[in-house]
Amino acid sequence: MTKNNNIEKKKEAPAYYDTVNSRVMNDLRYKVYDVVVGERMYREKDFSARKLADILHTNVRYISVVMNAYFQLNFSSFVNRCRVEEAKCMLTDQKYRHMTISQISDRVGFSNRQSFYKAFLGMNGCTPLDYRKQYFKAHPGAGGASKQAAEQRRKAAREAARQKRQEEKAEALLHPKKRGRPKKDSSC
Repeated sequence: MTKNNNIEKKKEAPAYYDTVNSRVMNDLRYKVYDVVVGERMYREKDFSARKLADILHTNVRYISVVMNAYFQLNFSSFVNRCRVEEAKCMLTDQKYRHMTISQISDRVGFSNRQSFYKAFLGMNGCTPLDYRKQYFKAHPGAGGASKQAAEQRRKAAREAARQKRQEEKAEALLHPKKRGRPKKDSSC
């Protein structure tokens, strides 16, 4: 009887991985991260692996090796992930509530709304608009919903105060207050 071999084949690393010194790759990893994320270069619409290689005085192949080895993503996926993560922060931040999805897309570096939607949907399983709506629905005190809730509370407080005044007036009619000074008890 033959055994069914379910041994997973390991992906072989490309031949050029061996040509890159591991110390150089490790140093380059931190430099790539500092430039792309630290300096927020991903916000530039025309940011490319070639531009990053020029900034770091290296070549595109080294950038590709570092991206695949350390970040397990290709260059565009890494940049889009950075853009989407910043967009998620903006979508849930009250100070950006006035911005449209297109404005946020533009601000984080996507060249058009369609590529933003595609990247966002692929990473989060929902559109940016749905993400924003779900967040503020789950966190009503965090955004526009809190303004509505605050207005409802103010209306309820005004109504309660009005009812209290009416009850006090009715009480005053039923039990009028005695005017003048209270009489002293003469039994003492």
